[in-house]
Amino acid sequence: MRIAYLSTFHPFRGGIAQFNARLLRELETAGHEVLPYTFTTQYPEKLFPGKTQMVTDGDVADPINAPRVLSSIGPFSWYSASKTIAAAKPDLLLMKYWMSFFGPSLGTVAGQLRRHGTKTMTVLDNVIPHEGRFFDIPFTKYFLDRNDGFIAMSDKVKGDLLTLRPDASVALLPHPLYDHFGAALPMRTARERLGIPDDRKVSLFFGFIRDYKGLDLLIEAMAFLPTDHVLVIAGEPYGDMAKYYAAIDRLGLRDRIVDHIRYISDQEVPLFFSAADVVVLPYKSATQSGITAIAYHFGTPMIATDVGGLKESVEHDRTGLVVPVPEAGAIARTIGVFFQDGRVADYRTNIAGLREELSWKRFADQLIAFAGKL
Repeated sequence: MRIAYLSTFHPFRGGIAQFNARLLRELETAGHEVLPYTFTTQYPEKLFPGKTQMVTDGDVADPINAPRVLSSIGPFSWYSASKTIAAAKPDLLLMKYWMSFFGPSLGTVAGQLRRHGTKTMTVLDNVIPHEGRFFDIPFTKYFLDRNDGFIAMSDKVKGDLLTLRPDASVALLPHPLYDHFGAALPMRTARERLGIPDDRKVSLFFGFIRDYKGLDLLIEAMAFLPTDHVLVIAGEPYGDMAKYYAAIDRLGLRDRIVDHIRYISDQEVPLFFSAADVVVLPYKSATQSGITAIAYHFGTPMIATDVGGLKESVEHDRTGLVVPVPEAGAIARTIGVFFQDGRVADYRTNIAGLREELSWKRFADQLIAFAGKL
């Protein structure tokens, strides 16, 4: 199959670009011709909450050679990009969708390609955003109406899709493992590098820090736990950190918080997951999380709140534990149970058994089989 893949690729960084690069390589391995295309402008710099959108020296990035054809904010480019992609005569236009901001640009390209007889399909990260804006529904509906099919990676996303487009053709495929970060380190080595004593019980909060991810709840939860519990916070803030630091001081937790509140390069990722006993996702709302795909790669159990699609990724009592409600006391009790039940080795064994089920080969094969039915 000849596939045009329009989304975020090198030199842009982050989980979306990593997902796209890994899927592209798997499709190529399966014998498909994949033509990548990416943005000239992804986010305007004034609207981007992080430090940089681009790959840095510390990132393990696959340098996909993708022509930069589409500006998210340049309507003229929406049509010129469409012409460029249509000229390649692809059988399928594949896209990734994660926020409504991209609805007009990607939707216009999809609509134009359909006029040329190209099937259009999108892997959905989100349909209804965590942090709402007035244009979310109209922009997203504009985009959805110009697709022939969709891949959802959680029941929550599938349900949101069918709410806005009840007639949608959709396949439900679990998020594959992020396996490009390399091998885990010995736990003792990782903790020594982070300055954490071997006898501590280590929980990890990893990833971009945004309000809906519930870091404030996890900090509050630490105050309920014994002093041998340590929380590692590793991630770049997308917003003001003042309230989090104020809570840490108010609760007297400075000596129990390992602060790496900054952008974490790809090369550093194994260090944090190898040092942790458990990854905690205390989200207040969610669809699915790419953090689960990293944790599974490193064999690290997880604790997640029962919101959105997280309980589909974190199988209760098999690969970790699910907190019934996103509340500090409940999170603390679940962390306590995790360390008391003596089943950490069982969780790690169960996670190892999921590697084939969550492989990129399986995801790519099922994606192509679904595309063939559109």
